[in-house]
Amino acid sequence: MDFETSQSSQASQTSQASQSHQQSQSAHTFQVDLRGLVDLLSHHLYSSPKVYLRELLQNAVDALTARRAGEPDAPARVRLFADGTTLRVEDTGIGLTETDVHELLATIGRSSKRAEGLQEARSDFLGQFGIGLLACFVVADRIRVVSRSARVPDAPPVEWTACDDGSYTVRTLPRSARPEPGTTVHLQARAGAGEWLTEERVLALARDFGSLLPYDVRVGEEAVTDLPAPWDRSYPSPAARRVALARHCHELFGFTPLDSIDLDVPLAGIRGVAYVLPSAVSPAQRAGHRVHLKGMLLTDRAEQLLPDWAFFVRCVLDTDSLRPTASREALYEDETLAGVREALGERIRSWLADLAAGDPERLAAFLSVHHLGVKSLARHDAEMLRTMLPWLPFETTDGQMSLEEFAQRHPVVHFTRTVEEYRQVAPIASAQGIGVVNGGYTYDSELVEALPSVRPGTAVAELDADTVTAHLDPVDPAEELALSGFLAAARARLDPLGCDVVLRAFHPLSVPALHLDDRAARHEQARAQAEAQADDLWAGILGSLRGSAPRARLVLNHLNPLVRRIGSLRDAELIGTATESLYGQALLMAQRPLRPADSALLNRAFIGLLEWATHHGTDAPGEDHR
Repeated sequence: MDFETSQSSQASQTSQASQSHQQSQSAHTFQVDLRGLVDLLSHHLYSSPKVYLRELLQNAVDALTARRAGEPDAPARVRLFADGTTLRVEDTGIGLTETDVHELLATIGRSSKRAEGLQEARSDFLGQFGIGLLACFVVADRIRVVSRSARVPDAPPVEWTACDDGSYTVRTLPRSARPEPGTTVHLQARAGAGEWLTEERVLALARDFGSLLPYDVRVGEEAVTDLPAPWDRSYPSPAARRVALARHCHELFGFTPLDSIDLDVPLAGIRGVAYVLPSAVSPAQRAGHRVHLKGMLLTDRAEQLLPDWAFFVRCVLDTDSLRPTASREALYEDETLAGVREALGERIRSWLADLAAGDPERLAAFLSVHHLGVKSLARHDAEMLRTMLPWLPFETTDGQMSLEEFAQRHPVVHFTRTVEEYRQVAPIASAQGIGVVNGGYTYDSELVEALPSVRPGTAVAELDADTVTAHLDPVDPAEELALSGFLAAARARLDPLGCDVVLRAFHPLSVPALHLDDRAARHEQARAQAEAQADDLWAGILGSLRGSAPRARLVLNHLNPLVRRIGSLRDAELIGTATESLYGQALLMAQRPLRPADSALLNRAFIGLLEWATHHGTDAPGEDHR
């Protein structure tokens, strides 16, 4: 409650009037631009006008908490009455004296919760920033507060009325105006804001914000609070609990979870549940978690509550230790939040370990959807990698399987760093008995490289073009010598593309050619292409960066009948066209992106072969086109 009086003498006069128990009135103006402040609240501090109701509930609950601190048996209830034009909020809290009104309601930057007699309950208050009733001006043009103090039984009720033009009045009332201690707030809707004060909207907002509040809160006769929380209730069986929590998740988040994980961190005063999403989501998608602070909903979009790897769950919890930001719509990043994040992450990690140890079917169902999240965790957590090793799926030349099973089959675990590299070599490597893991997917290459740290004795090696070529059978030297003219013509044609030609024998026979390169070769190709397109200055700079990187290679399969027929040709031009066709087909098989030069080559080779085929039957007798 944050306002500043303009006349200290008037405050003194009204204080004297209250002491004599005589009804009096004094007028004041805010020493701030109230309209500008309302604009600031509505457009820059709060995300929606709906927070006005949270502020009203928060003030009422804090007043109840303050009174209960001194009177444990005092009544504790909040009642809200709305009709679309006005809203009335009644509480049986600690109330205010006229002096409190002037000193607390009327001072920007100070809060009623700092008053003498309320400080002992400070740690139990929801509000921390003294914004208070100012938020109500977002939906109301007039606010009237009638309050009677429980701390000073002889003090008369006091009325404070404020308008959005910056003026307010304070007066004392007869005792009959407020027989019991507590506070009543009356709001008069501003033009265009009546929808926020309808009974239906007020009930929905009150239940959203206050369903876990520890006091009796009602809108009319409709209950707002619903305690105990679903995760704290007693159920006849674990199955019944799972069904109830699944229903709760559907009501809150709109999905039926794969499973639920209890979140219990006593040292941080946290109780709640994490719901496992039923479908995969992107790691970049920020989760929206619901966080209640001492029962009051703080935010339903908390993003920093869990570690980044836990993007496969949505949480709802209640806490009494986390610190809210000034708008009370997010969590303040501090050491407490960092500790809570680590503790909640450990709870989810323990759940995964328990599944691996005792419920492999549920774990397999979970990993079929969310293996990416577990891989993200495992790359930073050796123990989790060791636990999940038999379960996490990887794409390999032996099919989809775990690294544990794959390592048992192959003495050396070869892997590629990109999907393109894997597609180049997978068919050939499989036929040659080389086991290869596709490390091109998110986190996979990091996990393969970490394999020896959790499985001692395992050999891991990155698969490159030289390794694949070394596993292919060499061609008999005499046969290769006989094909030297063909190979020279083929190499001459592909040399401008930065590609060598190699002759090998390998399976499967149906593959005529294999295009092999590595990252270094691709970088060199990109540099050479940029150099060819650059001006003299940049061409010189790029030329100075030329290294000794290995060139890409086109490996021709000597066992393939088509390659044998092409090798018997004596027309150098036709050999070159055929070689370009094999090169383009190998690129397409590897699903490699084509450079402009590659696309031009494919078009040229296709047209060249068509021209040769259409003219072949019209040539003069005896002309040899082999």
